Amino acid sequence: MARISFFAFILLAFLSCGRNGVDDDRPVITVSIAPYKYFIEKICGDDFIVNVMVPAGANPHVYEPYPDQITNLRKSVAYVSNGYLGFEMTWLDRFYEVNRNMVKLSLGDYIEPLESDHHHEGDHVESADPHYWVSPQCARVMAKALKEFLCKLNPARKELYEENFYALDSIIISVDQTAEELFSHNINRSFMIFHPNLGYLARDYNLEEISVEYEGKEPPPSRLKYLIDRAREDSLKMIFIQKEYDTKNAKAIADEIGAEIKIIDPLSEDWESSTLEIIHSLNKSFKKSTK
Repeated sequence: MARISFFAFILLAFLSCGRNGVDDDRPVITVSIAPYKYFIEKICGDDFIVNVMVPAGANPHVYEPYPDQITNLRKSVAYVSNGYLGFEMTWLDRFYEVNRNMVKLSLGDYIEPLESDHHHEGDHVESADPHYWVSPQCARVMAKALKEFLCKLNPARKELYEENFYALDSIIISVDQTAEELFSHNINRSFMIFHPNLGYLARDYNLEEISVEYEGKEPPPSRLKYLIDRAREDSLKMIFIQKEYDTKNAKAIADEIGAEIKIIDPLSEDWESSTLEIIHSLNKSFKKSTK
C-alpha cells in the first residue's frame, strides 16, 4: 500500500470521515509506536482497539502514514504520542486537525529527557532523545501516566485498570531488577550501537552508549577511525543495530574488529520480551569484552 502525500492526506481525511476502518465497535486509541500498544493492552485488556501509526518494520524518524491508519485516526478517542520522534514533528499537528476531538497524551512530558543532536532525513531535528521506553525505569513512569490517562478516559473501568496496572508494574519492576542485577557485575560498561536508541537504558544503569551514526547520518571516515580504535580499546565484540536499519556500515566496523552484529528490536509490540532480550544481549557483550 502506498504512502501518502500531504494533499492526499487531507483529501483522504475528509473522504474517510464516514468510513469505518475496522469491523469492530470498540473505541480506538491511536499511538505513535507499537510498544505503547503493549502498555495500553496490559492496562485495558481489549477495551480499546489500538491503532499504531508506525507499524513494525518502519523507521519512526522518517515515517509517513498509510490510508487505513488515517481512517482509524478519524475514529480515535485519544492519541498517545512520544513527544520527541521525528515523524511527529511533521505529522502530529495534521493528525490533530483531522480529528479535533481526540484527547491527547504526550508521554515525553513525564520523562526527564536526554538531549539529542540527531538530525534525521527530512530535516527533522529531535529536541530530545525519543527512545525512553526502552529503559524499565522510564517505562514505570510511562505506565503510571498511561494508567491515569486511561482511567480518566474510561472512568467506569477505573478499578480494573488500577488492578491491571499493578500487575504491569510488577512486570516492569522484574525487568528493572534483571537489568540492575546483570549490569552491576560488569567492569566493562560500554557498548557500540548503530543508531543510538539505548541512551536512557545507558543513563539509568550507568552504561556508556557509543553511537556509530554521527548527527543522524552515516559516519564520516574520521568517525569510523575513532569507532574502530574505540572498539579495540574497549575490546568490544558486539555491535548492536535496530532491525529497521541497514547493517552495511556497522558490518564494516564489525569485520574490522572481529565483532558480531546483534540485531535488536526496541520497536517490538512485546515490550517485555524485546527489552529483556536487549538487556541480556548487552550483558553478554560485556562478558565477551573482558580484557
